[in-house]
Amino acid sequence: MKIMVVGGGGREHALIAGIKQNPDVTEIFALPGNGGIAADATCVPIGATDIDAVVDFAVKEGIDFAVVAPDDPLVLGCVDALEAQGIPCFGPEAKAAIIEGSKIFSKNLMKKYNIPTAGYDVFTDLDEALAFVKTAPLPTVIKADGLALGKGVVIAETHEDAEAAVRSMMADRKFGDSGSRIVVEEFLTGPEVSVLSFTDGHVVVPMISSMDHKRALDGDKGLNTGGMGTIAPNPYYTDAIAAECMETIFKPTIEAMKAEGRTFKGCLYFGLMITEKGPKVIEYNCRFGDPEAQVVLPLLKTDLLTILRAVRNETLSDVNVEWYDDNACCVIMASEGYPASYEKGYEMTLPEDRTGIYVAGAKLENGKLLTNGGRVLGVTRRGATLQEAIGNAYKAVETIHFGNAYYRHDIGAKALKA
Repeated sequence: MKIMVVGGGGREHALIAGIKQNPDVTEIFALPGNGGIAADATCVPIGATDIDAVVDFAVKEGIDFAVVAPDDPLVLGCVDALEAQGIPCFGPEAKAAIIEGSKIFSKNLMKKYNIPTAGYDVFTDLDEALAFVKTAPLPTVIKADGLALGKGVVIAETHEDAEAAVRSMMADRKFGDSGSRIVVEEFLTGPEVSVLSFTDGHVVVPMISSMDHKRALDGDKGLNTGGMGTIAPNPYYTDAIAAECMETIFKPTIEAMKAEGRTFKGCLYFGLMITEKGPKVIEYNCRFGDPEAQVVLPLLKTDLLTILRAVRNETLSDVNVEWYDDNACCVIMASEGYPASYEKGYEMTLPEDRTGIYVAGAKLENGKLLTNGGRVLGVTRRGATLQEAIGNAYKAVETIHFGNAYYRHDIGAKALKA
């Protein structure tokens, strides 16, 4: 089988590492991939959002199965375009990917179908939004409606900050059209949990829960990033909470999307807050989270490609999805200065055995692997206990070297306390 994975980060590398295990796979293409992924797949310099070029390549190459991993091409209808040409795909169609593509859509969906989430108001007019946030309870959460590379959310501690956030989104168009409409949301408190799930639109199979570490610096300080590390499973996500989420959030979401004529097939990500009043949805993503995928997929015992194909064929109920009874920790190694400004182009030295090393920002030049991004790679290790998994991950980090390397030293510390 010839497989195509659309995307080029650490999440895509983790997916490729899993897909590679299937004995029927003869070739894997990554569009565009990166210098580190090149060790496991043939990288093709076609951007993930260049839908026409992606489809042309798939048709010419005779691709047997495609996995569309990032949010942008999913929202733009990459799966629709590939399926129209007879290429079977893992990932939601554009009409289902809207669950991440529009915060307003997802909030209204939850309200309509009584799925627990934070209270909210929607604004399309700048003056109305400014008047509202002047007196909104603090802290208050302001979200751009559309995709904004994971950066379209501001938690404002003061009314001045709230007004500045509204202006930057709606007046200054910091996120382009994504910020022309905004959601202003009540601030929830409690432990955060990420739950990725496989769903074929009929059944939902949650993956192992995880805990992301968004802040750049130790002790949850510094700027918000795309994620500096993850652990799995998340100790706050008990069996009782998992059962409650299945009945009040997971199943109702799948049924709601079906009722709206937007059947969701793919990976649906639930960003949850365990509040005093029970679990609530903070956000949905229409794809594997990153770095969550890098910590969860290594715990999967069942063949990944078999699951992905069952999701596409709506036969997920026929697959027994099994997991290793282990813990896992992923430490992100980044470029010093990320997520603001940073230098790139440093040579990387990786160990001979690259198992569990997922490269996100690197390029190959004259046979050398050079840093080429803010988040450079994720290092994932398993262990019988969380403590062991964390220790193993940090031991592995010490075997990797590049100039300007930076990582947090406390990934999993909060979970160990729990």
